[in-house]
Amino acid sequence: MFEVTYQILLLLLCAAFVAGFIDSIAGGGGLITVPVLLLAGANPVEALSTNKVQGIFGSGTAALSYAGRGHVDLRQQARPALLAFAAGIAGALLATVMPTDLLRLGLPVLLVGIALFFALKPGLGDLDRVERLRPAAFAATVVPLIGAYDGLLGPGAGAFYMIAFVTLAGYGILKATAHTKLLNFASNLGGLVAFAVFGAPWWATGIAMGIAQMAGARVGALVAMRIGARVIKPLLVITSTALALRLIWDLI
Repeated sequence: MFEVTYQILLLLLCAAFVAGFIDSIAGGGGLITVPVLLLAGANPVEALSTNKVQGIFGSGTAALSYAGRGHVDLRQQARPALLAFAAGIAGALLATVMPTDLLRLGLPVLLVGIALFFALKPGLGDLDRVERLRPAAFAATVVPLIGAYDGLLGPGAGAFYMIAFVTLAGYGILKATAHTKLLNFASNLGGLVAFAVFGAPWWATGIAMGIAQMAGARVGALVAMRIGARVIKPLLVITSTALALRLIWDLI
């Protein structure tokens, strides 16, 4: 039934739970699940596409958890989510014809910059700040851009959504996290649609990991809503830095 042995599946389920917990708070869950899938014997395409399968469970659960506590209005955010979904499909299709080497070279610099921003910027908390971009303009420009990147490559998409919501939309840390999870879910789902056609996901293993992701994401979202910026900011700094180091390691 599963594409791996039960012993390896148990390892993947544990990794998915931890990834769901971290991803629901600060993003970067793929830092855990993609390498573990590769160690389990998946080739790079199988690992990335299976990661999309299980990732939508975690991001979807986190988004619903935040929505249930009033931190994101799903009905109001339906249009941006649809744009992110379409952009995720477009990005994943673009990945089949576009070389991404130059983009990968710049990613570590961007991620380190994001980590430094959240680590050093004073006054970042759960209270909303000055809005620099109206919601319609944000949805028409920022959302498709990051959604397409999520489908094209993926690493750091959550961090990019976060910094855009904080700096441009003026959201507080917790509110930005809640909206990030919704758009992450939408662009991840779009990427999965394309991967289902051109990739080779491990469906049974991915769904099992997705159930574990749901449990981890639920716990992580509850922790984030209870503690807020005090836990989100440090984890965001750590995951962005770790992802930058991982990308640099891959380039060496």
